[in-house]
Amino acid sequence: QVQLVESGGGLVQAGGSLRLSCAASGRTFSSYAMGWFRQAPGKEREFVAAISAISWSGGSTYYADFVKGRFTISRDNAKNTVYLQMNSLKPEDTAVYYCNADQSVRTVRAGLGSWGQGTQVTVSS
Repeated sequence: QVQLVESGGGLVQAGGSLRLSCAASGRTFSSYAMGWFRQAPGKEREFVAAISAISWSGGSTYYADFVKGRFTISRDNAKNTVYLQMNSLKPEDTAVYYCNADQSVRTVRAGLGSWGQGTQVTVSS
């Protein structure tokens, strides 16, 4: 089972940017689909973005409608790391952001894979 550690969260003003990182353990990182979720206070955890395993569809990316055009997911298999570049941040993006890893984008999007501990993102107005 892969272990995940998120980093890069913090406090930023509206309109600003942050880049989150998720470092994964293990030698088979490239075979995992990876994803990001978020959970705001009092709300359920929701899907943000996912990227397929490089070995399958060349790292295809998927986004929730509310982040399209603002967030970009990418991966560096040499570093066992997946990133979430977040631009044009809004106060409603404030949440704990979690990384997820599993065998397919379908199961990642369903939240069935391994989770990290999360990193807090706070966007001030």
